[in-house]
Amino acid sequence: MSLHVITPLLESDAYSRPGQRVWLKMEALQPTGSFKLRGVGHACEVLAARGARRLLSSSGGNAGLAVAYAGRRLGLPVTVVVPETTLDRPKALIGRQGAEVVVSGRSWTEANEHLSSLRQPTDAVVHPFDDPLLWDGHASMIDEVAAQGPKPDAVVLAVGGGGLMCGVLQGLAAHGWHDVPVVAVETEGAASLAAAVAAGRPVPLAAITSIATSLGARQVSDRAYAWTREHPVHSVVVTDAEAVRACLDFADDHRVIVEPACGAALAVAVQRPLPVLREAEDLLVVVCGGVGATHAQLVSWAG
Repeated sequence: MSLHVITPLLESDAYSRPGQRVWLKMEALQPTGSFKLRGVGHACEVLAARGARRLLSSSGGNAGLAVAYAGRRLGLPVTVVVPETTLDRPKALIGRQGAEVVVSGRSWTEANEHLSSLRQPTDAVVHPFDDPLLWDGHASMIDEVAAQGPKPDAVVLAVGGGGLMCGVLQGLAAHGWHDVPVVAVETEGAASLAAAVAAGRPVPLAAITSIATSLGARQVSDRAYAWTREHPVHSVVVTDAEAVRACLDFADDHRVIVEPACGAALAVAVQRPLPVLREAEDLLVVVCGGVGATHAQLVSWAG
């Protein structure tokens, strides 16, 4: 039995328009609050079967929480190393799953370096986004979409390091949906995919300045960039303010709280800035979720 759950595919009255249905894949309803549990859960199951005695993660966000949850369900101890900038709430949620939370460094890179120093021969490290096992798990989302509703004419999703994007594209390819364009959305200050597309190769951002910290990979994965050369992928960048506003509107319209990383995709689903979005009769939006924000925080960010 999988650690993740089958999530609803809902037609959104708030987002749909005459002649266009907008479908929401509600990954915010996963037990850990985000899509991460699909890939992380699959990876942890495989690693446990290979003999891992402890699971390690260097994510203080949704991936770290998913590893902690998976470890508890699998009966394996978990250590999550988070940077000093990690807020108290994510640390508390990870600790609630029984994982050991270690604070080290001022960035994910420094936290990840400390994690490497803790690794023992029987440990397994679960990467937040750059691992084929993760993509295999995330691809199950499209298997569900194929069973639950019509073939989409376009897919909108948020991009950080590219794990979700890689999984969705892998799932589309598996179903022969090579003609379904993917609109990959980032926020200003965390737009590593847009930077890679502009440069013709993955390049590091100087810094992450967006409040959408779940999108805060300074460099998108090589596989995510490679997909832009193999499949119709459109890169779109929105502002933090647009992402936050979309989260608040989504809470009003759909009664679900999501974080700004998810709000980036929702903003584009509402704005439809590209012809491929305006012309789609069935538009799929991945509501990736996230536990990195409360309603009060969203209101404070909105000013």
